Amino acid sequence: MLEELEIRNLGPISQARIMPHPGMNAITGETGAGKSMLLNAIELISGAQAQSQRVSANSDQARVQAIFGVSGSDDIKELAQNAGAECVDDQLFINRTVPQKGRSRAVLNGQTVPRTVLTSIASKLVTIHGQSEQLKIANISRQRDFLDDFAANDTQRDTYRKAFENYSTLKEKIDQLKSTQSQAIAQIDYLKDAISRIEAIHPHEGEDDELKSQRDYIENATEIAIAQAAALRALDTSENDNDEASVSELLTRAIHELHAVSHIEQMSEIMSRLETLRDEVQDIVYMLSQSSNEDVNPNDLDKINERIHDLSELTKRWGPTLKDVLEWKEKAQFELEDLDASPERIHELEVELTQAMEIVRKAAKELTRTRVVAAEELSANVNKELKSLAMEGSALYVSVSESSELDVHGADDIVFEFVPFPGAPRLSLGKSASGGELSRLMLALELVAFEKKRVRIDQMELSEQRGNVPTLIFDEIDAGVGGATAVELGKRLARLAAGAQIIVVTHLPQVAAWADEQFVVSKTKSASQATTTVTEVNGEARVAEIARMLSGSQSKTSLQHAQELLDECTLKMPELA
Repeated sequence: MLEELEIRNLGPISQARIMPHPGMNAITGETGAGKSMLLNAIELISGAQAQSQRVSANSDQARVQAIFGVSGSDDIKELAQNAGAECVDDQLFINRTVPQKGRSRAVLNGQTVPRTVLTSIASKLVTIHGQSEQLKIANISRQRDFLDDFAANDTQRDTYRKAFENYSTLKEKIDQLKSTQSQAIAQIDYLKDAISRIEAIHPHEGEDDELKSQRDYIENATEIAIAQAAALRALDTSENDNDEASVSELLTRAIHELHAVSHIEQMSEIMSRLETLRDEVQDIVYMLSQSSNEDVNPNDLDKINERIHDLSELTKRWGPTLKDVLEWKEKAQFELEDLDASPERIHELEVELTQAMEIVRKAAKELTRTRVVAAEELSANVNKELKSLAMEGSALYVSVSESSELDVHGADDIVFEFVPFPGAPRLSLGKSASGGELSRLMLALELVAFEKKRVRIDQMELSEQRGNVPTLIFDEIDAGVGGATAVELGKRLARLAAGAQIIVVTHLPQVAAWADEQFVVSKTKSASQATTTVTEVNGEARVAEIARMLSGSQSKTSLQHAQELLDECTLKMPELA
């Protein structure tokens, strides 16, 4: 929901700030006052192409900032987070600057982002039903998405998508095997040979390091034996011909001498350390006395070197370590299974493909069923609404026909066609309706979709919905409308505002009177330039604006009529006929 819109130096608007109501907001003002600039501002923060000629004449740049409330809109928060612009306090800040010269700049929550990011996020925040924007409904994919949303067929779409993706994966695998069969056979031979060589040597992780340690010991066996004997003689005098005390005996004597003062804490600690040292020396003496080179066989050196060479060959090819070699072998075995390009394997996959296609067709049939039912209901309900919007004889036809081929979206061709008057041919949207007619048609579509959603879910309090309601903007919706039809138009916009934030640019007092808030765009002229201001009107100021819209003046009679119109719209809860 749009919480705030601030505009600086955009066209005739030097500075304006509006804070739309969560419900219905009317933008009114004299023709040529600059109401279109409000739409331009919203288009800019929605990612539209920047146009430097719209920057105010005496300014270096134009700036538009919007604040959206996004509580409950996890998808929007995720998009912002993925762009490195995480939302804080459930608010989304969008800033767009357009210089007189150079490139425009888009900022999302303080983070500069590409314009395409604004487009993807704004598409979930704002829908503009204006002369240019609403032509997007002529896009086939937009029509399909609208119908699917109306049908609430998420489960059927998800089931079909998974089935189709499985089918596509199998088909791609078969095609790849057939087209690259010779390369696959060569790769299979290589993998089999490599796996065979690794299995023949049968290494284990760290084996090469163990063997190199053994080799070093054997190669230095003589030097090790001499050093061991010398160390033993130095530590244990029983190995010598003299009567000198050994290190262990000397340590024992020192411990004995300190025993008398062991009750003193410092001496007790020293005794404990000497005892530990003596035990360690005795253990070393034992190890040195037990060491022997009798088990060292110089002939083993050749076998060890040969084994080290074999392991080295493996690590050179698939290393750098034996752990890497073993991991490569495991992956190669899986790859070998996938690369089995034998006719038998291809036949097995083709059988799987046939079965997968049956699942796809079944899922597509169920998806088509939901769309056909929804298309009939959507067409009928929209056409009922069109009668109340001064479009008697107009009709919307939503058709679902079998597509020439399956794709990720299903097996259907979905087309929205419009007949503007009885006897006219069915034509695609955008080619058969004027701007005003198309705006009213979009209102009817939005309203019918909203009513459908209300049937599916328990109605929540308006305050509980406001965090994640969409913002819908209508422009030129009142073209060629007046009288009772204008009242119906305003009533339906107000009804739609129960589930969405509505911003409508209108010339009709019967429409503006239904709004929760009204903003007046006015132009003031000075000797040097014309300036446009945007003002929220309440109380007597709003009555005066409605009176101006009714009769072009603010006479006593027009003011009275304006007050009566506002009172009537305030008292009546908009109920659909």
